[in-house]
Amino acid sequence: MITFTRLKYLSFAHSAIYLSLLAVWISGGPEELKLILGWCHGIGWIVMSLLCIYAVRIRVIPLWLAVMVAVIGGVGPFAGSIGFVVYERRAAPAEGPLERGMV
Repeated sequence: MITFTRLKYLSFAHSAIYLSLLAVWISGGPEELKLILGWCHGIGWIVMSLLCIYAVRIRVIPLWLAVMVAVIGGVGPFAGSIGFVVYERRAAPAEGPLERGMV
């Protein structure tokens, strides 16, 4: 089952893989590790894109968030992760969560 929370955590994991790839590339790490992380990033981006397109169809996430993940996320998956945080904060009530005795 596709939920907003699962997509958000998958996006964070994809961003962590990409950050690891960048760190290994900048530090001049082993080619095998670059290859593995590169494949994980590429396949992760394809999977995230397909999941987000499906999530838009079943109305789990809005279209603009799927575009952030699928289009901009290919270059920098951090945009998708930021999009999930922004959408979550916009959906939260302005007063904060209700607590006992507030009403």
